[in-house]
Amino acid sequence: MKLLLTDSGIKNASILAALVDLLGKPIAESSALCIPTAGYGGPYADPGGPWRFISGRSPSPMTELGWKSVGVLELTALPSVDEALWVSWVQEADVLLVNGGDPLYLSHWMRESGLADLLPSLPDTVYVGLSAGSMVMTPRVGADFVGWKPPGGGDSTLGVVDFSIFPHLGHPACPENTMAAAERWAAAIASPAYAMDEQTAIKVTDGTIEVVSEGQWKLFNPAS
Repeated sequence: MKLLLTDSGIKNASILAALVDLLGKPIAESSALCIPTAGYGGPYADPGGPWRFISGRSPSPMTELGWKSVGVLELTALPSVDEALWVSWVQEADVLLVNGGDPLYLSHWMRESGLADLLPSLPDTVYVGLSAGSMVMTPRVGADFVGWKPPGGGDSTLGVVDFSIFPHLGHPACPENTMAAAERWAAAIASPAYAMDEQTAIKVTDGTIEVVSEGQWKLFNPAS
């Protein structure tokens, strides 16, 4: 897939331009499916978060960008939906907009629903992650970001990319997410890892990684 892994959605003109480039056409001509599932996971979940994400009233711009159409794909419902039907919905979408929340809860339901297995067959689809929606594509999130506990334990996620993400660097709502904390987290991860703030995203196309930022970010443990 074409990936745009954001910290806080489409927060600036640079990230917006990266999204349009990945789409290959205007947003107004593109159909979107939004996936709110991660917002239900973790110890601090509340039902207002998914609603704000779906309705475009969150502080992280995703669904309100002027899409041709927006649908909702709730992963926890998919095991009870005819597979051919929901797969067709995904295949027809130009972009998947994936909510923040708990990355391990999201990873669990991406696997349980079958969406994780479908993703490799969607080379032209753009995947846009928001916080946990971005972290789920990494190999692991690190002990600092384990909230919801998966049945098998651990901190492993889908591993679509080969780097991890420390989100919300320096954000007022996350005072513990300092650069020093990111350095300690990265030392425990011991593999390529990015710390990034709300003005930053990571664009991945055909294995090529590009940091798109009007803010602060840092790469730890770069691959040799």
